[in-house]
Amino acid sequence: MFKKILIANRGEIALRVIRTCKEMGIKTVAVYSTADADSLHVRFADEAVCIGPPRSVDSYLAIPKIIAAAEITNADAIHPGYGFLSENAEFSRICAENQIKFIGASPAMIEAMGDKASAKATMKAAGVPTIPGNEGILESLDQAKKIAKKIGYPVMLKATAGGGGKGMQVCNDPEELAEGWESTRREAGAAFGNDGMYMEKFVVEPRHIEIQIAADQRGKACHLSERDCSIQRRHQKLVEETPSPYMTDKLREKMGKAAIKAAEAVKYEGVGTVEFLVDANRDFYFMEMNTRIQVEHTITEEVVNYDLIKEQIKLAAGENISGKNYYPQMHAIQCRINAEDPDRNFAPCPGRITDYHSPGGHGVRLDTHVYAGYQIPPYYDSMISKLIVVAQTREEAILKMQRALDEYVIEGVKTTIPFHQRLMRHERFRSGDFTTKFMEEETV
Repeated sequence: MFKKILIANRGEIALRVIRTCKEMGIKTVAVYSTADADSLHVRFADEAVCIGPPRSVDSYLAIPKIIAAAEITNADAIHPGYGFLSENAEFSRICAENQIKFIGASPAMIEAMGDKASAKATMKAAGVPTIPGNEGILESLDQAKKIAKKIGYPVMLKATAGGGGKGMQVCNDPEELAEGWESTRREAGAAFGNDGMYMEKFVVEPRHIEIQIAADQRGKACHLSERDCSIQRRHQKLVEETPSPYMTDKLREKMGKAAIKAAEAVKYEGVGTVEFLVDANRDFYFMEMNTRIQVEHTITEEVVNYDLIKEQIKLAAGENISGKNYYPQMHAIQCRINAEDPDRNFAPCPGRITDYHSPGGHGVRLDTHVYAGYQIPPYYDSMISKLIVVAQTREEAILKMQRALDEYVIEGVKTTIPFHQRLMRHERFRSGDFTTKFMEEETV
């Protein structure tokens, strides 16, 4: 087992990793930018190293500075959290070259799953259901038109290096495809430095349901059931829950087996997530594989009583899994609390928190790094906390989340708490009858 782990991240996920490390008797090293000097992850780590000025490119994305911090503190492993360098193949490779264990996927695995076109081809070869579309990267608009005619409109143009909702466009006919071809390529090139495009059949009435998996160094995998992430805005998740209100026992078994097949086909190591789109007929299609811990791992932990960060560390250290699959025994919901104004199109609202009161009580969990007096910096993602509740049923979980949100006080900055309060009382959400188009179709 590792003696000291450096956490190459910030905020609530860095604090989350520190907590598990302490419970395992492992020393921790926090890295931080000058903007994060007062963050709780810096305060609670055993050691802390400042790695640069506020901009991510000068600190949390500066690989030489992070490796140097690991070397001067004698850390024998690095946990990347999520975001930043968590799915950066070059960082994984450099860690290995410096005899530092990267607690995550191998460079080859990140490269194989990071390119969406090659990932889809790999999954198709493994027998995992994939959305009908083209093989490889589209070479021209003429080729795109021929494929669209073959699979039928509507189609989705996607950047092969895309993410976060960028480089994507739905096209309902040949005219829209022609218009979208250049604009989507330009957006992809600007955002990712890669304008490669591929095309898929657009799934009608889609739900975004993902399967949590864990796999050891022998290539053996298990699944920990699903999370429903369909409530999202501009492809950014807002609320996650498990089990999915759309799930059936039969579908869960089929999706679980497909996720295990996906992991074992690529000899995956560690914890990861296989993301699917599920249509109106409950047919499901592989979307992508995230080779890291997810923001929403918390709800899986609550319904199966399983510390995923601990498992991630153990798997990286070479321990084996039992091969047992895990199924939800309770119902959990997570609300992402962002420093954004939901009444002004979710505009970011950095600033100082003047008053703060966290909710509590049975079945309430709060993962956060903020407190009264904390200055939310403008340089990073606007998520400041994750509020999680767990109860016997979905109805009870919704009521518990309402109560917890009503108790949650953050003053001095605007947050998404009022949005979540309205959502929990929205009849369509409460009924479980929603798709990824919910935010486009409803006023919350």
